[in-house]
Amino acid sequence: MGYVWDFFAVARNADILLAGLGQTLLLSVCGIAVGVAVGGVLAAMRLSGRRTLSWPALAYTEFYRNTPPLVHFFWFFYGLPMAFGLTLPPFAAALAALGIQSAAFFAEVFRGGILSVERGQWEAGRALGMGRARLMRRIILPQAARRMAAPFVERSFELVKTTTLAAALAFHETIYSAMVIVTQTYRPLEVYTVVAGLFFVVLFSASQIAEWLEARGRRAGAR
Repeated sequence: MGYVWDFFAVARNADILLAGLGQTLLLSVCGIAVGVAVGGVLAAMRLSGRRTLSWPALAYTEFYRNTPPLVHFFWFFYGLPMAFGLTLPPFAAALAALGIQSAAFFAEVFRGGILSVERGQWEAGRALGMGRARLMRRIILPQAARRMAAPFVERSFELVKTTTLAAALAFHETIYSAMVIVTQTYRPLEVYTVVAGLFFVVLFSASQIAEWLEARGRRAGAR
């Protein structure tokens, strides 16, 4: 007997799913903000040339790049209360796990972009009498930003998809909302098909906007 699809079961619970999607987007934006802020500091530490700064930053990035994100979700939600008596609500625990882990990846994106600028650009700036701060602001960062745009967008998309792990903390994001609907409708195929479609629409639309902005930036730089 063939399976009979029924997407009306999902449509009747669209409010639950859309509310979950809203929480996913909120967690994603906040996670990217934390990751960028911490990642920027880590990249500066790696590039400082001082071992007392670069080595701790290296240890941080290597640890978080090579450990499963789900472990970090569990640690912030279950580990902190057990180890330190500090209890975080699901959103805060998920944000801490997302932001701190993604910072390691964003740090490498920033560091790679800056190091990709040719050495001659640095030497030319110094020959003009520019200090390090002015050299970075006027010459290095504008070039590095264009080169790191693609990996930055890719890493941001990975973060959005990683937010689904917050369902393990009973945070009401998209996957958790889908699980609730499944228990009410017994229609997992339809529900998770719609969830996949929602993520595709959001991320594909964001990728198109990013490509348009990148192309516009290239045209402006060529003038």
